[in-house]
Amino acid sequence: MNKSTLSLCALAIAFLFALNTTGQTISGYVKDSATGEALIGALVKAEKSGTAADIKGFFSLKVSQGVHTITVTYLGYQSQTLTVDVSKDVILNIRLPQTGIKAKEAVVTGERNNKNVTSTEMSRVELTGEQVKTLPVIFGEPDVLKAITLLPGIKSGGEGGTGFYVRGGGPDQNLVLMDDAVIYNPSHLLGFLSVFNTDAVRNVEVIKGGMPANYGGRLSSILNVNLKEGNDKEYDVSGGVGLISSRLMFEGPIKKGKSAFMVAGRRTYIDALVKPFLTTEQKANGYYFYDFNAKAHFNIDEKNKIIFSGYFGRDIFTFKSPVNKLVKFQVGWGNAAASLRWYHSFNKKLYSNTVAIYNRYDLNNKFEFGENGFQLSSGLQDWNIKHDFYYTPSSKHQIKTGVQYIYHTFTPGIATGQVGTISIDERINKQYAHESAVYFLDEFKAGKRFTINAGLRLVSFTQVGPFTEKIFDDQDVEIGNGKSYGKGEPIKTYLGLEPRFAATYLLNSNTSLKASFTRTYQFLHLATTSGAQFPADLWVPSSKLVRPQIAYQYAVGLFKNFNENAYETSIEAYYKPMFNQIEFKPGAELFFNQNLENEMIFGQGLSYGIEVFGKKKFGKLTGWIGYTWSRTTRQFDELNQGEPFFFRYDRTHDISLVGTYQINAKWSGTMVFVYGTGNAATLPTGRYAYRAGYDIEKNEPKFTFVDLYDKVNDFRLPAYHRLDISFTYIKKKTARYESSWNFSIYNLYNRANPYFIYFVPDVDALKVRAYMVYLFPILPSVAWNFKF
Repeated sequence: MNKSTLSLCALAIAFLFALNTTGQTISGYVKDSATGEALIGALVKAEKSGTAADIKGFFSLKVSQGVHTITVTYLGYQSQTLTVDVSKDVILNIRLPQTGIKAKEAVVTGERNNKNVTSTEMSRVELTGEQVKTLPVIFGEPDVLKAITLLPGIKSGGEGGTGFYVRGGGPDQNLVLMDDAVIYNPSHLLGFLSVFNTDAVRNVEVIKGGMPANYGGRLSSILNVNLKEGNDKEYDVSGGVGLISSRLMFEGPIKKGKSAFMVAGRRTYIDALVKPFLTTEQKANGYYFYDFNAKAHFNIDEKNKIIFSGYFGRDIFTFKSPVNKLVKFQVGWGNAAASLRWYHSFNKKLYSNTVAIYNRYDLNNKFEFGENGFQLSSGLQDWNIKHDFYYTPSSKHQIKTGVQYIYHTFTPGIATGQVGTISIDERINKQYAHESAVYFLDEFKAGKRFTINAGLRLVSFTQVGPFTEKIFDDQDVEIGNGKSYGKGEPIKTYLGLEPRFAATYLLNSNTSLKASFTRTYQFLHLATTSGAQFPADLWVPSSKLVRPQIAYQYAVGLFKNFNENAYETSIEAYYKPMFNQIEFKPGAELFFNQNLENEMIFGQGLSYGIEVFGKKKFGKLTGWIGYTWSRTTRQFDELNQGEPFFFRYDRTHDISLVGTYQINAKWSGTMVFVYGTGNAATLPTGRYAYRAGYDIEKNEPKFTFVDLYDKVNDFRLPAYHRLDISFTYIKKKTARYESSWNFSIYNLYNRANPYFIYFVPDVDALKVRAYMVYLFPILPSVAWNFKF
C-alpha cells in the first residue's frame, strides 16, 4: 500500500471520528405490536434530530441531557409520541399497532409526520401490502404493479397489463427486487398479473428519481418489494379465494420472540374451471400459474440476525392439436430466487448487512410430433453478494458505504431433440459477465434548514469468456469463427462513475424545496420488439458492440403539508436525457439468433415533465390524486430519417384519482379513475399490390399487398380512461378471526379502450379499413379473504 493510499485512509478515519459529538443516546427497537416483526425504516424523531430504524428495527439517536419528546412513525401504523427524561443512555422497546388497531399505551397521533417534507428523498413513494389490497383491480386480484401505475410519473403499459414505464424509460430500465433478489420477468398470465402475492407483501418502495448511491443497475426506477418476516408471537393463517386464483399464507414462531417463519402460495385454477365446458380434444389444452414464497428470521442475539427468503413461480401453457393427436407442445417460464442475509451490529452507531443472492429466469418450450420432438430453452442466471455498512456518528450524519458483485450467465438459446434420423443440438453462444459496484454516501445536516445527501458510486462491467466470436457475411450467414476467449478471460470492460446528489431546504416546518441529480449506467438490455415484457424476450449484456445505456436525471420540487400533516402535496419537474438507447431493425429475428447484436440500432432518448401529487391521509375519506404532463422522444439515425419521434409510451397527460371511504364499521368503498393520452403508434400511410405470380386454376394473376410507412409513431390511439369501484364488507372480525368479502367492478362505464389496431383490405372499395381490438369490457368480480 503506497503512502498516498495510507494518507487517504488516515484522513477518512480522522473524519469519521471527528463527526462524533458528546451527549446521551436514546436507542432501541421498533416492531409490530401484533407480530413482533421489525419495522424497517420506521422514523424516530426528537426535537432537533431524527433517524430511521435499520433492518433489525434498531435505532440510535444522539440527544442532549434533559426531557425530550420522541415521535415514532411508520407507514400503515399508528404513530407513538413518548416523553423521555434523559440523564443517561436510554433504551426503548417500541411496539406500533397497525392503523385501525387501538393502542393501549402511549399517545396515539396517527401517521401525522412530515417526513415527506424534511427528508432528502424525492420522487419516492411507499405503499403497504394492505393498501394494495384495497384497490379495485381486474378479476378481483390485488396487484402490486397495477397499484404503482396509479402514481404520477409511472405509466401502465396497456389495458390490464403489469408492465410499467417510469419517466420515459422502457420496461427493462426498472430494477425490480424482491427481498434484494432481481426479478427479471415480474408477471404472470402474459403480463396481466404480477408475481407478487400481496398476502406475503409487507411494503413496496418505488424510487423514480433522486436515486441514492446504494442503488444502481437501471436507468429509470427501483421497485423494492419487501416480504413479511413472520409472526414471532403466534400462529396465523390468512388467504383469499378469487375468480381466477386462490392464496394461502401460514406464519408463526419457530421460537417465540426469537425466530419466525412465513410461507405463502398462490395458484390459478383457470384450467380447472373451464374444463367442464371443453370438448374431449380441448381438455388436453390448458394454462395455469403458481408461485411460492418462504421467509424465516432468526434473532441469534442482540447483535446478530439471520434472514432467509425464497421465491419460486412458473407459468405453464399446454396445447394438443385436435386435428393430429400426435402434435402437442408445452411452454413453461418463471423466476426462482433465494437470499440469505446476515445482520451484525458492532455498536449503537455501526452495523453491517451482508446478503448472498441467487436468482434465475428461464423459458422452456417442448414440442412433440409422435416419437419426434425437440426442446428450446433460454434464460438468465445471477449469483450476487452485497456487503453494506451503516454508520451514524452523530445526529447530523448518516453514512452508508458498501460493495456489490454479480456474476451473470446468459443463455440466449439451446435447441435439442430428434426429428426422424436427424439429431438436433444447436446452441447460441452463452455469455458471461462480472458486474460490480462500490459506493459511499453521507446524508448530513448543513444547518437547521439544509439537509444534503451526497454520494458516489463506481461501477464496473466485464464480459468474459468462454466465448468464441462468430463471423457473418452481408446476408447474415455464418461463415466462420473469430477470436476465442478462455474461461474468465476479459472480452470488454466498462467503468463508470455515478455521482448522486439530493438536497432539502426547509422553508418552514411543513414546506420545503428539494433538488436532486443522478447519473446511472445500465449494462443489461432487454431484446424485445414489443412494448411489454413477454416470456420469449431475452436479456443481453453490454459487449464490444453493445455499449451500456447512460442517463442523467435532474429534478426539482416543492413539498408542502397542510392541517398538521393530514394532507401531503408536491409538485416536481424533471429533465432526463438518455444515451445508447437500443431498438431493433424492423422485422428483426430475436429468438435463437446467433447474430442478435447485428439486429440492434443505437440512439438517444429524452424525457421531461411535471408531476403533481396530493394525498389525504386521515378521516373517513382518504386517497390521492396524481397528474403528470410529460414528453418522451427517441432519436435513431436509422429510423424516421434521423429525426426524433415520440416514444411508444409517450403520454402528454396522465391522471389518476384514488379514493377510499369508510362507510361504517362493516363497509368501505374504493374508487379508481384513470385517464391517459393515447399511446403513439406507427400506422401505414398507403398500400400497393405486388404481383406474386399467376393462379393457373383461376386463370388470373396473384397479388400480395405491401404496406407503406412514413413517419415513426406519428399517430395517436384514442385516449385511455376507465372507472373502477370496489366495496369491502367485513363479515366478522375478532381478535382471532377475520372474514371479509370484496366486490369490485372493473371498467364501470364499459369504456372500449383500444388494445391494438389491425387492417383489412376492402378490394371492392379499393380501401384499407382499420379495426381496433378492445380487450376488457365491464368486469364484475368477487373475492373472499380470511385470517385466523
